[in-house]
Amino acid sequence: MKEQRLYEDVAQRIAQRMLEGVYPSGTRLPGERELAEQFNVSRVTVRQALISLQALGKLEVRPGSGAHVLDAAVSQVDVLPSVSALELTEARSLFESEVAALAAPDISDETLAKLEQLIVDMSSDEHDGVDAAELADRDFHLTIAAAAGNSVLYYIVEKLWRMRMELAPVKKVYDSVCSEDATARGREHREILDALHSRDPSQARLAMRKHFTRLLESMLDVTEQNALRDVRRKASESRERFLKSARI
Repeated sequence: MKEQRLYEDVAQRIAQRMLEGVYPSGTRLPGERELAEQFNVSRVTVRQALISLQALGKLEVRPGSGAHVLDAAVSQVDVLPSVSALELTEARSLFESEVAALAAPDISDETLAKLEQLIVDMSSDEHDGVDAAELADRDFHLTIAAAAGNSVLYYIVEKLWRMRMELAPVKKVYDSVCSEDATARGREHREILDALHSRDPSQARLAMRKHFTRLLESMLDVTEQNALRDVRRKASESRERFLKSARI
């Protein structure tokens, strides 16, 4: 079995044990080392399986306490976590780079044509109150995820995009970065598409990672600028207050 699909098998087997009552709701799963021995895989593979089950709402991973099985009713609640734009982008880089690599070898000409049109749509202006470029950007990434042929990975990418679009502080940062450098966004998506055309996993992974690296750098620049702006504002307020008291 290919290493990139091994964790899917482990995740399915753990989920099956949960359904069978081997791991009842509320119980703590065995540790990574024990699970790795049970399934005869590496701890890295077990960790990937647990991450995918957590993304599906079946597990809660508690720092220092391990992975706990969620109640079926609780796992249906779709509540987005509070994360920063930097955290989200780092996670997207890790997942979507591998998704692009997985999709590259067998991506269809029809899917490539759809991605081509979505790049064109990214240059569109706002229409009827909806940012057409943002929607095209989302569909571009979700189309690649669908082409990877892995429903768990698609679910994770879709959930990451929900955070990007629905968490107000995250959306604010993304909107600022994307509006300031729309040309770079278009160029990078073109490079991703070119890599997919080559059907080379390494090139696809590199192109996607390059895209997110630039996003992270831009976000750090914005964060620094906002911090400097806040410092200047507070200094100005302090200056006015002290000058006012000096004139009394």
